[in-house]
Amino acid sequence: MMSDEYLVECNIDDDDDDDKDDDVKEIHSSPPPPPQFSSTPSLTQGEIRDPCGINKHLKIEFSDVLAEPVSTHSYDRVWVYSGIAFESMRLWGYRCLTALCAVPLSCLCGCLFALLACMHIWCVMPCLQVFHSCLPCVRSLWMSVVNIFIAPLCTSVARCCSGIYVVVSKE
Repeated sequence: MMSDEYLVECNIDDDDDDDKDDDVKEIHSSPPPPPQFSSTPSLTQGEIRDPCGINKHLKIEFSDVLAEPVSTHSYDRVWVYSGIAFESMRLWGYRCLTALCAVPLSCLCGCLFALLACMHIWCVMPCLQVFHSCLPCVRSLWMSVVNIFIAPLCTSVARCCSGIYVVVSKE
């Protein structure tokens, strides 16, 4: 999408024939520089890190894990502090584990997907292309083997077994 600085405003009124250059924005000859990224990320409140909803089943809250029935209640402060402890440990435990594991696991996953892409491009697809080019010959050979050996054998076995009758009786 084009930014507003490249758009030109035109006054449509025919009454005003004064200097029209005052109403026109100046057109820049070169695009603005790209945004600079800092080493400290600034997270906005509305940032979506799972746009496809891959991990929507992991939205766990305190009430999903712990619940007290009406007949038994602990002290109110114990319940509140338990909820605070649960949320804090869930948040900080996740942050600590991701700080330790995220970069090595993402490197490992990147290498795995690179290996899969390489294998698919350089091994699987050439083999499939060879099979597709050789398959008509193999198919005609296989059909000949089936028609010469397997079909007569199955026909003979079917004729031998066609005279067998099974009678079920209760004694």
